Amino acid sequence: MEVLRPDQVRERYGPMFCRGFYTMVDEKAGRAVIVEKCVSKGPGEWDIVNRRRTGGVIDTIRQEADCIIMDVGIGEKELSFGPVSADVGGQGLSALKVEGDEVRTTWYGIAGATVGIGACIPQCPDVIRTEYPDDFRMGGAHRTHVDIITPKMVRVIIGIDDTDTKEAGASWVVSLKLGTTCPIGKFLDHKIIQLNPKVPNKTTNCCSTAVSFAVREEEIPALIEYAVDFVRKESYSEDAVLTVFQGLEIPQKLRDYGWSCKSVLYTTDDAVKVAEETGVEIISVTGMKGVIGAVAAIGCFDLGERSAGIPEDFE
Repeated sequence: MEVLRPDQVRERYGPMFCRGFYTMVDEKAGRAVIVEKCVSKGPGEWDIVNRRRTGGVIDTIRQEADCIIMDVGIGEKELSFGPVSADVGGQGLSALKVEGDEVRTTWYGIAGATVGIGACIPQCPDVIRTEYPDDFRMGGAHRTHVDIITPKMVRVIIGIDDTDTKEAGASWVVSLKLGTTCPIGKFLDHKIIQLNPKVPNKTTNCCSTAVSFAVREEEIPALIEYAVDFVRKESYSEDAVLTVFQGLEIPQKLRDYGWSCKSVLYTTDDAVKVAEETGVEIISVTGMKGVIGAVAAIGCFDLGERSAGIPEDFE
């Protein structure tokens, strides 16, 4: 076996195209999410089709902007390249295992697909090291596998509400600035959450907001501290609240609360109760009025376009 660092892979094969490779795990749920960034959409489409075809531990796979998002089961499964392998090659993920503070993913490739797993992903700076078998050969009609080892990361969602007033500010701007400037972890997503437009005590549109990060577990306290300080400095309101949730699966009760916040009038006590029951941490930054929307922002985070609308938009 040969073990290479990303810089050594780059030196051997020349610069390639992977710009990000994060492995987030939720051991309690038995699942993981892999985010892979590429410089072009086309290779991502090819990878998606081939990885979906081979199965393995990938449950679902999709493309969002320049990223391939893979929902993966923790464990190991056989791959099925099928009859196409002899003609068009293939690529697949056979295993994802958590080893202490590291994640090991085992990739197989045939023909040109071996370049992606043997030279492209392994030289991404997010990778710790790649382990190659002694008989590793890349390209042509060769079939091979590699083990790519990355830091174990988790997903952290930060919800924010009531940083603005009728005269100044916008909470979605605060959260997007937080996501794009935060030096801790990897910024993943930003969401604008439309809430009940009939709420009497609102600024203008009645929206809360949230951002998510991939971070190492030991980085979570620093991330939260940075976010609280950032929101406090950026807030125009005396009611700003920040909420924190860790994990890949948002509890159904929290999702239900978030969706119903688009049509129901809740109290701060209602929001606090839901947060306590679903593992959401509430942090009063300048006050507590924003807790209803900040909890709802996490509940709606994985609802896609539904997070940005109200029930009437989807009837």
